[in-house]
Amino acid sequence: MIYETKILKPNKEGINEAAKLLKSGEVVAIPTETVYGLAADALNEEAVVKIFKAKGRPQDNPLIVHIADFEKIYNYAQEVPKVALKLAERFWPGPLTMVLPKKDIVPKITSGGLETIGIRLPSNEVARKIIRLSGTALAAPSANLSGSPSPTCAAHVFDDMNGRIPAIVDGGSCDVGVESTVVSFEGNAIRLLRPGFISIEDLKEVSEEVIADDGILHKVDPGKKVLSPGMKYKHYSPKARVIIVEGSLESFISYVSKHNSEKTYSMIFDSDKNLFPFKNLTYGDTSLSQAHEVFDKLREFDKLGAEIVFVRCPQKEGVGLAVYNRLLRAAGFEVITL
Repeated sequence: MIYETKILKPNKEGINEAAKLLKSGEVVAIPTETVYGLAADALNEEAVVKIFKAKGRPQDNPLIVHIADFEKIYNYAQEVPKVALKLAERFWPGPLTMVLPKKDIVPKITSGGLETIGIRLPSNEVARKIIRLSGTALAAPSANLSGSPSPTCAAHVFDDMNGRIPAIVDGGSCDVGVESTVVSFEGNAIRLLRPGFISIEDLKEVSEEVIADDGILHKVDPGKKVLSPGMKYKHYSPKARVIIVEGSLESFISYVSKHNSEKTYSMIFDSDKNLFPFKNLTYGDTSLSQAHEVFDKLREFDKLGAEIVFVRCPQKEGVGLAVYNRLLRAAGFEVITL
């Protein structure tokens, strides 16, 4: 079905219209503090199928269930361990997803065929209002075509979803800019499945036992079941070939000079700008600014017609680990160390 995609304002009228569409089994793009989500009733199998169709997403990729109030977690999770409660007390509402054993009420298509489900309580007020008015939890992966950079504003969503969904709620630019941190639990230990704004260091404030999953920095076997979205397949990628380059600015400039062409661009730090002689876009100097800018700049390279993008490697700690994780997948794990 081809839709005439509406842009709704984040006011009472727009939120009411979005909730009405969701109640009727439709898909609506909504703002969150991380990225825009492609939302549908998490308990309605036909509605969830529409998410996968709109995105062109593999159906073994689990979706995250969004709730608006903490106590709703018990509607969808069979059990909530003490360490999960501590994390919720510390970081909810916010950009944290917790993977828990699911109740049968959550269909397998929402969980990617797993017996677990990722649950999140977003801090974005518009998102929570829409969830409450829709009367159900919302499954909401990022509102982009599968594999392309995640959307951090309504215009990004419209570029990918025009004609594929009935409506987009325009809540402005997302505060964080990368998807939520995803964790699961092994006894008292926290396993980090996908890094995000909430870092390993933050998690260790709740539990000293934090294990970083191998899938954060390495390819996952295509046949393996994964507990979190963003662990399999190539993700977050523009049409251009993305290559991460580790090394000093001097060595980076030297490398680009030897591999430069008319449609070669670089993504560099703001502080590199005055010294870098080739076509480029900047994505900040701090991990926070890079998280906010990375997807927007990857999308901009498509508009510039870039064929190759060399990326200055970000820090790999704190929020920087999330930025590096997204760039790794955008690059298909192609990293050059100088």
